[in-house]
Amino acid sequence: MSEHPLPAGDPQAHGVSAAGIAAIEAFIHREIAASRLPGAVLAIAREGRLLHHRAYGLRDPVARVPMTLDTVFPLASMTKIMVSVAALKLMQAGRLPLRSRLDAFFPAFAGMQIGLDDGHGGLSLQPQQRPILIHDLLRHTAGITYGGRGMGAAAARWPSASEVMFTDDAAAFIDRITRLPLTHQPGTAFEYGFSTDVLGLVIEQITGERLGEHLSRELWQPLRMHDTGFALTEARRARGARPLPFNPLDGSPQAVSVMQRQTSLDWGGAAAMGTVSDYLRFGQMLHDGGALEGERILSPQTVALMTANHLGEGVINTVHHTEPHREGYGFGLGVAVRTQAGLASVPGRVGEFTWNGAYGTIFFADPAERLVVVAGTVAPGEIRKHYREQLQVLVYGALTR
Repeated sequence: MSEHPLPAGDPQAHGVSAAGIAAIEAFIHREIAASRLPGAVLAIAREGRLLHHRAYGLRDPVARVPMTLDTVFPLASMTKIMVSVAALKLMQAGRLPLRSRLDAFFPAFAGMQIGLDDGHGGLSLQPQQRPILIHDLLRHTAGITYGGRGMGAAAARWPSASEVMFTDDAAAFIDRITRLPLTHQPGTAFEYGFSTDVLGLVIEQITGERLGEHLSRELWQPLRMHDTGFALTEARRARGARPLPFNPLDGSPQAVSVMQRQTSLDWGGAAAMGTVSDYLRFGQMLHDGGALEGERILSPQTVALMTANHLGEGVINTVHHTEPHREGYGFGLGVAVRTQAGLASVPGRVGEFTWNGAYGTIFFADPAERLVVVAGTVAPGEIRKHYREQLQVLVYGALTR
């Protein structure tokens, strides 16, 4: 499975040039030679055919273990798209309407207030003008953030993901965050944060299953994504990608903790791991309207809803603050969505949808170009944003039609 995630095709026959592929490979090799990147796995599919699938460099730069196609990568926020699909599957089964109130599952959210800067470094608190909805969790408009990411005094009080991932159980996590101020009134602004982790706990309440068990039954097994999961098994640890020991930008030590020890929960926003091959199958399923090889996960209409822009008039759109090269993008239900040509610093067609991972994994799909791209690297920190931008530029530069 890891070797052949989709039927193979000839790149030239599907509009991808040999010179373009060579340019992509030259870029990756230069970054590895410059000790900015340990290694990578790249998969490019177009028109349902796998046109490029190759491993580069080292999986473990300290032990000098070569990168392989079955290397397991920490997916970080690319977990969010899979959990969003699971929530939408429950929605289309009539079990989780998007306008469901979050406090129906966790009553403590009803008491959260909005923290507004008072101009003196403190907060003035306001009650919620409306409750947080499941819709808000999917489009990141709940006023929930990550510590160190959002702006303002309210955001500064929130924990980072690393502060909770190895310590908190569900009850402790909900108790911790519901004592904090929301950064915005629900439904008024895109604010990236723990929303999908909360959504994962909602899914657990509805199904009575651990999130990983539910995703395995409803998503990973049907799509034959056998190397994807939350459990840090010995097999995944042995094939796990490792970062360079020191950040190439500032020389600080770096590590990826989720590949070293088991998280306390199946964190729906950040804790899954898997191969590029598996994620390509998942991405192709979404590109194809919710089904792959006869296995239907979502209806085409649900995928269309998911990949439409849900940051409508009156909602503050700060997607480009999280992904700086994504001017001209909105956000759907779990994915960023390109809404207009131009503005962004990367090529792409209106309707392209995407999201990436904090440790360096990359995913985008462009239905107009019939294109799905997944890359695995371990490049935590700000350098990952460089690879997101450059890879998209290079892939589109390789197209001949």
